[in-house]
Amino acid sequence: MAALTALPLLALTACGYGSQAKDDTPAQKVAAGTEKVDGLDSVKIGYFGNLTHATALVGVQKGFFQKSLGATRAKYQIFNAGPSEIEALTSGSVDIGWIGPSPAINGYTKSDGKSLRIIGGSASGGVRLVVNPKKIASLKDLKGKKIATPQLGNTQDVAFLNWIADQGWKVDALSGKGDVSVVRTDNKITPDAYKSGSIDGAWVPEPTASKLVAEGGKVLFDESTLWPDNKFVITNIIVSQTFLKEHPKAVEAVLTASVETNKWINAHPDEAKAAANKQLEADSGKALPTNVLDPAWKSIQITDDPLASTLNTEAQHAVKAGLLKSPKLDGIYDLTLLNKVLKAAGENTVGDAGLGAD
Repeated sequence: MAALTALPLLALTACGYGSQAKDDTPAQKVAAGTEKVDGLDSVKIGYFGNLTHATALVGVQKGFFQKSLGATRAKYQIFNAGPSEIEALTSGSVDIGWIGPSPAINGYTKSDGKSLRIIGGSASGGVRLVVNPKKIASLKDLKGKKIATPQLGNTQDVAFLNWIADQGWKVDALSGKGDVSVVRTDNKITPDAYKSGSIDGAWVPEPTASKLVAEGGKVLFDESTLWPDNKFVITNIIVSQTFLKEHPKAVEAVLTASVETNKWINAHPDEAKAAANKQLEADSGKALPTNVLDPAWKSIQITDDPLASTLNTEAQHAVKAGLLKSPKLDGIYDLTLLNKVLKAAGENTVGDAGLGAD
């Protein structure tokens, strides 16, 4: 198996499945007189405690998911890494999840296309290269420096390795050694690593990027500038194929809530930002300070479109880096229910770039 489809999964036992979100808040109460969807007692939803998962954060905090699911209880699981969420989806511990493109590709290819489907989009952008301005004044100064990414083979790691290759520099993808030292560092400890001087910068998602800026870091560039129309997928919605087949009404209910949440976020950006931060505090015990929250929120675009063509490009970047054999992504998308929901809401439908399920 290629490195991307094998190595990250070694970390599963260390990652764990994350913490269970509280379900006793007013927004999570089951409304009286409602009925269960598909006869289910609950639907298990996974997401990360990152602002790039704003749809999930706001949807939980404002009760959009629970409202759409009626008397079926929405249960939540918070994850720290993509491989652990994929494992939870495969084992049935999670039914539907918000996740980055690389773990989705990883899970799909490792299971020979049998584990999951991408059923919707959630966010674009929210990834920046932040450096120590005392050591790095321009892009050419990155050569010879130590730059962190969240995890071997994760979405930002692949993007940075691809960018390095485009500069004509050489780095061994597995060890991270070369013209630039790629240091795989958990987002939780990256700010401390930056402060201690053990790294010179980081290619990371929000809010980690803005945390580094708050520590004196400088944004060298935003990854969105590397993509057509400044858009690229950073967060998708995935579902277990078994759950999709057996409970399409429940999947549709979650997608309905996602579309409603995204519409509300884009119509009420300040309120949505506050709601996302409140949920981060509920999940982690700590809210983001304003000097981190505000710039981080501005760098993220919320969208129902999964931006399928960019996922295919990201897969090719992993191939180019030597972390993935040419993947067969045919069938990774099933946007049937999403487009049904979008039509009902009077919104434009979205495409799968030719990678849809039959």
